[in-house]
Amino acid sequence: MSDIAVHVDQVSKSFRMYKERNQTLKSTIMRGRRSVHEDFWALKDISFDVPAGSTFGLIGSNGSGKSTLLKCLAKIYFPNKGSITHRGKLAAMLEVGSGFHHELSGRENIYLNGSILGMSKKEISSKLDEIVEFSGVEQFIDQPVKNYSSGMYVRLGFAIAINVEPDILVVDEVLAVGDAEFQERCFKKFQDFKKAGRTVILVSHDMGSISTMCDHAAWLRQGELVQVGPAKSTIKAYLDSLSLESD
Repeated sequence: MSDIAVHVDQVSKSFRMYKERNQTLKSTIMRGRRSVHEDFWALKDISFDVPAGSTFGLIGSNGSGKSTLLKCLAKIYFPNKGSITHRGKLAAMLEVGSGFHHELSGRENIYLNGSILGMSKKEISSKLDEIVEFSGVEQFIDQPVKNYSSGMYVRLGFAIAINVEPDILVVDEVLAVGDAEFQERCFKKFQDFKKAGRTVILVSHDMGSISTMCDHAAWLRQGELVQVGPAKSTIKAYLDSLSLESD
């Protein structure tokens, strides 16, 4: 297992989809029955391993279960069945501005977000200049983040997450918000991670980015694992399936 960073073992995750829902105790008594719902399985018996020191892509169409799986990895969601185990410290960046307080300044949010990710105040202070420089928001660092653009949110959030120096970095589609220069910086940072033996798990609809950045990939479709393996062959199989569907 020393060469495996993340082990996903028969993971299934469901959500309740309500058709009729009792909003109050009175409505429950008057109706004389419980709310009507059905289970929607967002993930169905997913199993694969993420090699340590790799950049691993999760691909698939909207609704395939990619983001649900990432949230299970980050322990935001917990599987109904199966398990996920990982080696080392894991940091996740799943949504624009997640962990930020809108009324606080960028500088204050660096300390807040860094502490959420497990850094001490001393560690954050030692890396403050590096975080601000990488984010490119120096001019606005003492302004409330509620005035930031979505791109500024992403750059600052990513700069904090990478400076936690996690063994595993989990990143959702949010990088698509950044401009070309920021994308290039991220690509270089992923290369640095790989050289240091760290692991990146990345979700993106940009197959060019996945092909360039990732060694391995897993393709999900409607909550099921279709294929896992080398990134280029997995991407090709996914794109071929889209071509067949459009014919």
